[in-house]
Amino acid sequence: MLDFIASKYNYWVYIVLMMIGFYAMIGKTNLVKKIVGMNIFQTAIILFYVSTACKWGGATLPILKGSGHGPVTHAINVSNYINPLPHVLMLTAIVVMVATLGVAVAIVIMIYRKFKTLNEDEILKAMK
Repeated sequence: MLDFIASKYNYWVYIVLMMIGFYAMIGKTNLVKKIVGMNIFQTAIILFYVSTACKWGGATLPILKGSGHGPVTHAINVSNYINPLPHVLMLTAIVVMVATLGVAVAIVIMIYRKFKTLNEDEILKAMK
């Protein structure tokens, strides 16, 4: 049992990172801490997808070289190649994460200018 847990250490790291981010988003009242928690949560998800796309024994990327006069006609062993699709999708997720961070920081700046605080309870009290 201990060997099974130790062999999946990367999953435990992702779970811990996700729970830290989730706690920061739910449990904290400071808006900046909530944004940091959201970033930690998103980073944990990206790390999870990138690590699951890793293939032990994968030799190279699937760039096939033909004879120069057309497509590759011989059979290839797919297990020798790494799938780049999850990595490309996570690059897109990183761009979305940075854009989300920028919008969230801009909104927090506007909230601070209006209410002179970043505490969620005080902002809700001032809105009433």
